[in-house]
Amino acid sequence: MSSKPNIKELLIETSCAHNANKKNACNAPTPGATSGGCAFEGAQISLFPYADAVHLVHGPMTCLGASWETRATQTSWKGRDFTQMGFTTDVNINDVIFSGEKKLTGAIRYIVDLYAPEAVFVYSTCVTALIGDDIDLICKQSADKYAIPFVPVHAPGFVGSKNLGSRLGGEAVLRHLIGTKEPDDVTPFDINLIGEYNVTGDMWQYTHLLEELGIRVLASLSGDGRISAIRTAHRAKLNVIVCAKSLVSLTRKMQEKYSIPWISLSFYGKRDTSDGLMAIATALADPELMRRTRELVEREEARLEERLQPYREIFSGKKAVLNTGGNKSWSIAAALQDLGLEVVGTSVRKATEDDRVKAREYLGADGVLMLNPGAEQAKLIDEKGAHLLLAGGRSLYTAIKKGIAFIDVNQEKKKSYGGYTGLLNLAEDVKNALENPVFSLAGRSAPWQK
Repeated sequence: MSSKPNIKELLIETSCAHNANKKNACNAPTPGATSGGCAFEGAQISLFPYADAVHLVHGPMTCLGASWETRATQTSWKGRDFTQMGFTTDVNINDVIFSGEKKLTGAIRYIVDLYAPEAVFVYSTCVTALIGDDIDLICKQSADKYAIPFVPVHAPGFVGSKNLGSRLGGEAVLRHLIGTKEPDDVTPFDINLIGEYNVTGDMWQYTHLLEELGIRVLASLSGDGRISAIRTAHRAKLNVIVCAKSLVSLTRKMQEKYSIPWISLSFYGKRDTSDGLMAIATALADPELMRRTRELVEREEARLEERLQPYREIFSGKKAVLNTGGNKSWSIAAALQDLGLEVVGTSVRKATEDDRVKAREYLGADGVLMLNPGAEQAKLIDEKGAHLLLAGGRSLYTAIKKGIAFIDVNQEKKKSYGGYTGLLNLAEDVKNALENPVFSLAGRSAPWQK
């Protein structure tokens, strides 16, 4: 039986409140519009942080080059970190004509013999999906032969956006990993973290607080995750979607199949971190846990406020424009507001409808939601008198041209902004950017120019 997911079902997700009023499916593919990331990239982003699994791209070399090691995901895995290695079958014109299945089988044998991974993810790409290579059959045969999980991931780039690709990655994990193993033990407070990729160690900024409360992260999809752990995820008491709603289909299906409730929250900024911890405790419905969580939140907020005090005067009256993607359009905005900055605009071009609703909630009626930030952000900086631009590296030139401070907050960032400690990291970066004279000096005209 084919394990290919039902694309239409994932496009019209019943857990997304906005879908009831839409005429068209969300994340439907638009020909030629993959510059923001295709489905294949989205699937790899969702699954790539599993460092104990090999990620084998069944397609041309260019597909591997476009997606491999795209985020600074961190892992505590003590064995060989396969996220630092690229594996591909390097499909060529002969394989298009005569099939690439033999090459895929050979690549799997090579990987198992030399690297002994805990599992192998096999990704179809545009080319191999079009020529019809049967990765389902090969994965099944390989699983029987080598006695480790083989996961076919049907997310060729042409099916749609990066967001849809994330859902397809979650679908593959649900079909082939979750529920295939029992945990050694269970606790009343076992949770799964869904959509947390541990970029720059964000996950480690708050998991120690969960541990202090007695809440155990049973499995993660997929930051600092383990294949053996995700196989036991069906025994968790709660699924926690961290920021991103792209994996909401997975949590809905786990609720239907395993009766696991789910909540969605963020760990960016003081308010959202505190609210997130309380939301988890409330969902687990234990009065003693809720009491301990309130005490922990009060303690951490008091410590944080004391350490933030020196920054308050520097940030007073400062305005910021945010140009990033997805859930960061509102989660980082919330963190900036907690520091005392006014966020006058944020980009929602790559955001889902749910993200846009949250962005409007945080920015208020006067905040600008940019649908075309490339054309709008320079004008917005002038109109609002912004002092700071937070965006990806390509927007640095806009900041220099306007003579305002700049911080790179895209996936290439080097510091974590998650949790209470991450907010201090963000405060230090904002302070350094605002006080750095290079941004105002670099945009000046040369002495001989009028």
